[in-house]
Amino acid sequence: MITSVLVANRGEIACRVFRTCRDLGIRTVAVYSEPDADALHVREADVAVRLPGATPAETYLRADLVVKAALDAGADAVHPGYGFLSENADFARAVADAGLTWIGPPPEAIEAMASKTRAKELMGIAPLKTGDLTAGDLPVLVKAAAGGGGRGMRVVRELAELDSELAAAGAEALSAFGDGEVFVEPYVEGGRHVEVQVMADAYGTVWALGTRDCSLQRRHQKVVEEAPAPGLTHELEASLRDMAVRAARATGYRGAGTVEFLVAGDTAHFLEMNTRLQVEHPVTEAVFGVDLVALQLRVAEGERLDEEPPPARGHAVEARLYAEDPAAGWAPQTGTLHRLSVPAAVRLDTGFTDGDTIGVHYDAMLAKAVAHAPTRAEALRKLAGALEKAVVHGPVTNRDLLVRSLRHPEFVAGGADTGFYDRHLTALTAPRPDPYAPLAAALAAAHGRSRFGGFRNVSSQPQTKRYRTEPDGTEHEVRYRHTRDGLAADDGVRVVRVTPSLVVLEVDGVVRKFDVAVYGDRVHGKRVYVNGVTLTPLPLLPEPVARQEPGSLLAPMPGTVVRLAEGLAEGVTVTAGAPLIWLEAMKMEHRITAPASGTLTALHAAPGRQVEVGALLAVVQEDQP
Repeated sequence: MITSVLVANRGEIACRVFRTCRDLGIRTVAVYSEPDADALHVREADVAVRLPGATPAETYLRADLVVKAALDAGADAVHPGYGFLSENADFARAVADAGLTWIGPPPEAIEAMASKTRAKELMGIAPLKTGDLTAGDLPVLVKAAAGGGGRGMRVVRELAELDSELAAAGAEALSAFGDGEVFVEPYVEGGRHVEVQVMADAYGTVWALGTRDCSLQRRHQKVVEEAPAPGLTHELEASLRDMAVRAARATGYRGAGTVEFLVAGDTAHFLEMNTRLQVEHPVTEAVFGVDLVALQLRVAEGERLDEEPPPARGHAVEARLYAEDPAAGWAPQTGTLHRLSVPAAVRLDTGFTDGDTIGVHYDAMLAKAVAHAPTRAEALRKLAGALEKAVVHGPVTNRDLLVRSLRHPEFVAGGADTGFYDRHLTALTAPRPDPYAPLAAALAAAHGRSRFGGFRNVSSQPQTKRYRTEPDGTEHEVRYRHTRDGLAADDGVRVVRVTPSLVVLEVDGVVRKFDVAVYGDRVHGKRVYVNGVTLTPLPLLPEPVARQEPGSLLAPMPGTVVRLAEGLAEGVTVTAGAPLIWLEAMKMEHRITAPASGTLTALHAAPGRQVEVGALLAVVQEDQP
C-alpha cells in the first residue's frame, strides 16, 4: 500500500495529484524551485523539499535531486505528473532502484515510445528521409523526437527553408528536452488532432477510454479539448481504439497513457504515444466517471482493473486559461494574479490562488476549466457562460478568446481542424470593449467625493476622466457631474446606484450592473477591472514618452535570450523580417526579427541573459534609398 507520494512536478498537475491523494488518505510531498517557494502546490503539500536553483534544468529536471528529496521526506512512491521527467525512462529506473514505487509505465515502455521515430517504427511507420524530399512532398512537419508541447516543431512549405528549420527545431529541442534529434513527417492540411486515453494493468487488461479532440491549438499546443471527439464514424472510432490498444500491448504498457492521431476525413495517421497523464485528462474523467490518478495509484499498487471500463455518459469540454495575449503573437504575460474565480458549475484545476505571482520560468497556463453535460451543445454553452462570468484580475489572459472560440459557428458545428486559429484569430481577438465600462470605473472612483460634499447647489462643470483599455490600447474619455442627488452622467445615461465596487446604470431603458475592482496605485500602476474589461487610468494631459532610437528592438516580454542568429554581431547587414534573436519565456520561444533591411549598429543581447519587458536588445539602422 502506498502511504506517501512525492509529485515530481509543480503547479496545476501537482495540486491535481495531491487532491486525489488527500481523498485516499495518502500523505503528499512537494518539490519546489526557488521561484516556486510560495507556490500553491508547496502550500498544499504535507511536506515540501527545496531544490536549489531557479531553472528547470537545475531543479525539476534533476532526477538525482528529486529521488533524494523523496527519500529524505519519507515518501514511498513518486508520481511524475506531465512534462519535466514524466517520460524519462532513466528517471523511472532511478525511482525503482531507490526502493520507491513508480506511478507510471515500465521504463521499457517509456523508452519504446519516448522517441517519436522509434514509436513510428514500432507501429510499422517509417519517417521521411530529409535527403530524399522534393517540392512535391511539401508541406512537411519537422518535429522533435523527444518531448512535446509544440517545442521543436516547424511547418516547412518551401524546400529552401528545410535546412534552417531543421537546425532551429533541433536547437529548440536540445534546449527543452536535452535531445536535439528531429525528424520529418507529412503535414496534413485540415487535419484534426484526435487521441485515445488508455489505462492498463499488469495482468493484460487494457482500457480504451473513448476519444478526445484537441484540434484547437496555438503554436502546436492545445487550447480547447473535448470528449468524445465529435463527428467520427463508428468505424473510425473503433479503429482508433483498436490502434491505441495495440500500441499499449506492443510495449507491455501499464498505467495511464495517450495515443495520438491526426485524422483527415476517414483516415487516421498515428502520431505518437504519450506515456503519462495528459493535461486534458479531466474531460475523459468527466465522461467516464473515473479518477485517472486514483486508477494510476491502484495499478501501481498491483491491483487489477475491471474487465471492461465504465460506460461513457454525456460530453465534456476543457479550456486552458493562459496568461498570454493572443492578439500579440500569443505573448506570455507576467505579474500578480489579484483574483481568479470561476462559477462552481464547472470544474477548475489550477496551480494559482489570489495574490500569486505569475513568473517567467514556467508555462503560462493559469488553470483549466471543464464543463460536463448530457450533450455537446449544453457542455459548450455551460463552459462559455462560466468563463464569461469568471473573475480574472491580473495579467492579460486568453479568456475572451476562449469564450468566442466556444461560441464560434465552425467550432459549434463540430469537426474544426488544427488550422482553426490560423483562419479566425484576427476576428476572434478584435477588440469589443463595453462602451460603458470606463464610465462605470469613473463613477466608482468618484463615489467617495460625491458622498462627502462634492456637489453644489448650482449645476457643476462636468468632471473628465481618461482610461485606456488593455491590451488593445484604445483610449476613452468620460464625463460625469456631482449633483445634489449624487453622481450623474451625460449622454442620456441614468445613474441608478454607485458604490466603490458596484455601479448600476440605465441605458435606453435597460438596467445594467458593473462590478468594479481596483488594484495598485500611482507608484505601482493602477488597474481597474470592470465586467471583464481591464482599464488603466490616464492623466488628463499626456505624460512625456521616452524616445527610442529608430530601429530599436525591444523585448516584448520578460524572458531569457536563448540564442542569436548565426554570425550576428555589430556591423553585420540584416534583411527585413529575418530572425535575429530568440527569446524564451514561459516555455515558449519567440523570434525577434529585423524591422527593416540595414546594418546592426548595436547588440545588447547575449545567450543566457535575463531581460525585462521593454529591454533594448539591438538596433538596426535602416538602409536609405
